Amino acid sequence: MIVIVGLVVLLFAVIVGFTGVLNNAGAAHQLSENFSVLGYHVTGSTGTLFLFGIVIGALAMLGMSVLLAGAHRTASRGRDARRELERSQREVEFVNRDRDFEHQPVGAATDSPVSSKLTTTRSRWKWKWGSFLGRRS
Repeated sequence: MIVIVGLVVLLFAVIVGFTGVLNNAGAAHQLSENFSVLGYHVTGSTGTLFLFGIVIGALAMLGMSVLLAGAHRTASRGRDARRELERSQREVEFVNRDRDFEHQPVGAATDSPVSSKLTTTRSRWKWKWGSFLGRRS
């Protein structure tokens, strides 16, 4: 839907620009004074000047879109790297927790080995349910 709106606005801008150039061309619309831009002497009609403005504006929009696309790509790369780092840290944490649980003597922390198993199992299920419910990992 947004693409269609963008195409309609672009088509409207092209029609207005084309009409403006054609209506301001000819001997009746000559520039009153000659002037220079970056060493280039602008002569001719106001339609020519309007056409130059359209071209410069289009080039500026192209440059801005390339700049924003590059910034978006860089931001998405950083976001992906942070997610991958968090995922690997989580994996390391779970591996360490499993290793510590395997090397823990039976009943070392409490009198009952069942309670320590339940706590580890709960935290694992909490993580799995969290990702199941749509939370980002």
